[in-house]
Amino acid sequence: MTELASHNRLALVIGPTGGLGGEVARTLLAHGWRVRALHRHPEQAASRAGLGPVEWVAGDAMREGDVKQAARGASLIFHGANPPAYRHWRGVALPMLGNAIAAARRSGARLVFPGNIYNFGPDAWPLLRETSPQQPRTRKGAIRAEMETMLAQAARSGRVRALVVRAGDFFGAPAPASWFQTVMVRPGRPLRAVTYPGARDVGHAWAYLPDLAETIARLAAIEAELPAFAALHFGGHWLERGIEMAEAIRRAAGDASIPIRRFPWPALYLAAPFVPLFREVLEMRYLWRVPLRLDNARLEALIGREPHTPLDQAVRQSLVALGCLPTADGAPALSPA
Repeated sequence: MTELASHNRLALVIGPTGGLGGEVARTLLAHGWRVRALHRHPEQAASRAGLGPVEWVAGDAMREGDVKQAARGASLIFHGANPPAYRHWRGVALPMLGNAIAAARRSGARLVFPGNIYNFGPDAWPLLRETSPQQPRTRKGAIRAEMETMLAQAARSGRVRALVVRAGDFFGAPAPASWFQTVMVRPGRPLRAVTYPGARDVGHAWAYLPDLAETIARLAAIEAELPAFAALHFGGHWLERGIEMAEAIRRAAGDASIPIRRFPWPALYLAAPFVPLFREVLEMRYLWRVPLRLDNARLEALIGREPHTPLDQAVRQSLVALGCLPTADGAPALSPA
């Protein structure tokens, strides 16, 4: 039997120590939600995350019973768990989502899932709409498309309400899997160079995490007005010239002489037979060769103008959070937790 969802605005966040999960938890708290966070080691996570008055519960997203128990009384579940470093996607990502769906079915909560652009192939480029065909050319893209199909099928069963919010590459609060943090700059170190992985004049879509989290919180406030299954696109920062992000990093540092370097793709090809992570990264290289812009018209029809922090401000705040720039009071940059 389905438990009635609580009306006391309790949200369960799965993946609270990830970049987006933590930001969503923080933003929901600011919007008056109670937030429960699922983590295998809650005491350690609570001491590192700095999220405020969050109810931490012990559990593993790979265990259905743990997720169902954590979701008791929740009216919203944010599923932000991801396999680390692109590893074991099929064996980890699909079961974790299946467990979140089971928990949403039992609790009656709306399940919110952060989508990305891996799902799309050349027939959908360059402007991605919610109705664009999902015919990916990569293994990870196929898995992401399958995950969204799982959500849509669960919603069609009449017992689950699901929402996909799709966005471009993350930047903002520390996000371990983001290109901004892992490639373009070195967290905890002063800026000496910027590495850009894409073609300089090919457009690229970025999602500033505080803006994306604010969007999710606004959608959570009107979730009862949404259909059982909905997919919405977050426009974020669309940069017609991809290199603009690297130029914004130089402006934030106040030093136009900082070199912008090319990403060493040829070296990855040479090492890929011996380094599994490099093979996974190379599969996604096409996303830096073609422009993929997200159409957010449907989103803005629901919530009004999309939350949007000016690029230079967002980039500077991101670099401070990563420990690459000093804080506003002049304190030295610190390594992120």
